[in-house]
Amino acid sequence: MVVISVKEYPQYKNTAIQYIQDKWANENSMMVYEDCISNCITSDSSLPQWYLLIDGRQIIGCAGLITNDFISRMDLYPWVCALYIEESYRGSGYGSLLLDKAKQDAKKSGFFSLYLCTDHIGYYEKCNFRYIGTGYHPWGEKSRIYAADL
Repeated sequence: MVVISVKEYPQYKNTAIQYIQDKWANENSMMVYEDCISNCITSDSSLPQWYLLIDGRQIIGCAGLITNDFISRMDLYPWVCALYIEESYRGSGYGSLLLDKAKQDAKKSGFFSLYLCTDHIGYYEKCNFRYIGTGYHPWGEKSRIYAADL
C-alpha cells in the first residue's frame, strides 16, 4: 500500500480527478473537484492536498486536505474531505493510512489540529478524532464535526 500526494506526484492528476469525481461528484460538482485538484499542483500554499491510496496498480481509496468542507465552521481548518475506501478493502484499517498522511502534511504545514465533518459515528474515534460539535452546510443539512490533535 502506498499513499500518493497529487501535489508531490502531479503525473497522477488526471487519474485522481477521474477517481475522486467518480466517488464523490455529481453533475453539478464535477468541476469543483477538477479545478481544485488541478490547481493544488501549482499552488504555493500547502493546501489543498489530494491523495490516492494504491495497492499495486489499483487505486483503492482517496482523500483530500482542504481549507473548508462547505461547513459553517470556517474558523476551523484544515479539513479532511472525500475519504473513501473501496468496499472490498474496508475493515482493514486502510482509511487510517490516508488520515495519517493528511495529519502528517497538516502538521508539517504548522497546523495543530485537523478537522472533518461526517455523519458517521464510531469510525473516526478509532483514528484519534473527537467529536466537537455540529456544523451546517449551505444546502441546509448539518454534520458532526470532529477534531484530531496533531
